[in-house]
Amino acid sequence: MQRLQKQIILKDLEKKIVLLVGPRQCGKTWLAKDIAKEFSNSVYLNYDQPLDKKIIQDQAWLESTDLLILDELHKMKDWKNYLKGVYDTKPDSLRILVTGSARLDVYDLLGDSLAGRYFRHRLLPLSLAELEQVSEPLDMNKLLERGGFPEPYLAENSIEADRWRLHYINSLLSTDVFEIDTIHNIKGMHLVFNLLRSRVGSPLSYQSLAEDVAVSPTTIKKYIQILESLFIIFTVHPYSNNIARSLLKEPKIYFFDTGLVQGDDGAKFENLVAVSLLKHVYGKIDMEAEKYALHYLRTKDGQEVDFALVYQDTIETMIEAKLSESTPTKSLIKFYEKYNHPAVQLVKSLRNDYQQQGVHILKAEKFLAHLFL
Repeated sequence: MQRLQKQIILKDLEKKIVLLVGPRQCGKTWLAKDIAKEFSNSVYLNYDQPLDKKIIQDQAWLESTDLLILDELHKMKDWKNYLKGVYDTKPDSLRILVTGSARLDVYDLLGDSLAGRYFRHRLLPLSLAELEQVSEPLDMNKLLERGGFPEPYLAENSIEADRWRLHYINSLLSTDVFEIDTIHNIKGMHLVFNLLRSRVGSPLSYQSLAEDVAVSPTTIKKYIQILESLFIIFTVHPYSNNIARSLLKEPKIYFFDTGLVQGDDGAKFENLVAVSLLKHVYGKIDMEAEKYALHYLRTKDGQEVDFALVYQDTIETMIEAKLSESTPTKSLIKFYEKYNHPAVQLVKSLRNDYQQQGVHILKAEKFLAHLFL
């Protein structure tokens, strides 16, 4: 199936390097090779392959190359300066697409040698919004069960999807995590990963998790940063502007792959909403340069709203995610009455949209399908 970002990436390639990042197996290589079909003399080189690695190091691709795709280049020492040199000396006819499965902000501290030379695109799993815009059938239950990664979502049956996920987990925990940092306690990392799968949507206590795993809170933070760096999990932090003193500081954890969530249907649905909203935020940032962010709201006395879409540091929409509860939550009503920000309660199973006490009660599928990306 077509990926929605293809045409925008093609336009961006005419101006600068495009850095395409996102979770492993979310479709980056497939999209890169699909983009390559639009060029006459493209070449795909993967830094993990010894022969390709030699070509990359020697810059030995043909002069006639019009699209250069460099996969996993971030594993190369001093890759930013290397890429800067390639870009600054390239012929006008050459376009450069760089892909990778680690977050670019892990490497941003290495300097600004690429400043002004690239556009970033974050490719995330399939969402209802993307399926809607490429005219694919919408199936929220399928997304909840299989997650939005293309291979399990498009698999012939759930057994094939489960086989994919088992291999995916093994690959993440046996190989990928070691590419970011040294891990001495492998069992501890595995335990943290599995514990997080059952704590989706709850404020995370590093101290509590450290006690469960028998390691220090500092080690827990390191493990979580590694999982974030590899696009396995993402954290949603509390919004603090104007109400900083009343909010707890603990982040909430979600998985890019909703199929990894262990828990009731409510937790899986909240994770689906979270990754859908994050994809919307990333799309707004990467493609329209708009200052969006995703947060949540929670006071010390326990009043909580699942999500807050924030635009230019101001709450644009407060969002609750519920499987079937159509009565607006007390917390959402209180936040709306106090701060007057637009309030929405997304309900998976709902007959008709309506409004109550200032809160819009909406069908989740319809709302999520009309997000940006």
